[in-house]
Amino acid sequence: MAVDEPRQPRRAVPTDAALAPLAPYLADPEVTDVFVNGAEGLFVDRGRGAEPVAAWRAAEEEVRALAVDLIALGGRHLDDATPCVDVRLEGGLRVHAVLPPVSRGGTLISVRAAAAQAPDLDALQERGMFAARTRELLEALVAERINLLVTGATGAGKTTLLAALLDRVPHTERIVTIEDVAELRLRHPHHVRLEARQPNLEGAGSVPLARLVREALRMRPDRLVVGECRGEEVRELLTALNTGHHGGAGTLHAGGIDEVPARLEALGALAGMDERAVARQVGSAIGCIVHVARGGDGVRRVVGMARPVLTGGALSLDEVPR
Repeated sequence: MAVDEPRQPRRAVPTDAALAPLAPYLADPEVTDVFVNGAEGLFVDRGRGAEPVAAWRAAEEEVRALAVDLIALGGRHLDDATPCVDVRLEGGLRVHAVLPPVSRGGTLISVRAAAAQAPDLDALQERGMFAARTRELLEALVAERINLLVTGATGAGKTTLLAALLDRVPHTERIVTIEDVAELRLRHPHHVRLEARQPNLEGAGSVPLARLVREALRMRPDRLVVGECRGEEVRELLTALNTGHHGGAGTLHAGGIDEVPARLEALGALAGMDERAVARQVGSAIGCIVHVARGGDGVRRVVGMARPVLTGGALSLDEVPR
């Protein structure tokens, strides 16, 4: 595999041999994502969208071997029986790999690189994520222990914003975060992290998010946070936030803030909840929804805030002026 040198390699990257072909790109502090699309090439995202790396050369066999090695580095196995795997590596790296024939164009590798230092609210404001008035509202949500849901598309900055908000939690409070793959990195001194576990090769030993939410309730959290609701764990989160756990939070994939009610209803259906039950639970559990989006200029911004309300028994949103 041929590589070229990126600009200003400053991010600390684990020295494992498996990462060597990608290390020059991951070390660049501007790079947020690295993609390998089989033998078709390598792309990096420095905040301006995916850009091809002309000097990259690798055959499909080399890319597959790289994917297998990276997944093994995270303690999991990638093969024809398990062709799609997601792992977390040291240094804040998250690796996802897909093998053919699930991926039609060859082995696919996606690596998300965490920032060298997680930005705080000051840094996010300087980057244009929100103006002063919106910042006041966000800080008030934390100070007043309002349960909040941060929504947005992939790469919009949901986790980054949530981490910056949680850093504002008083240090006397205990934060318990629950994630499928641990990504939230907080500077808070009392942060307890729980991470879901996938089943082993025999299909046993899994610990899903829904169970971890129940376990976390026994850990006396002052702030209960679910890194991302993707399925039936939304029921446990809403139940927890409806039983006196104030100041909790979660993130949710949604293309626009107006899509959030439908997304919550869809997840609730996976947990056996009808639309009316979801609406009543969300209306009483979630105090504010904060939606973030990445613009064409690459800047991630808070583009909407709203309160969930019940309208004729259905879930709707009441916009919060900013």
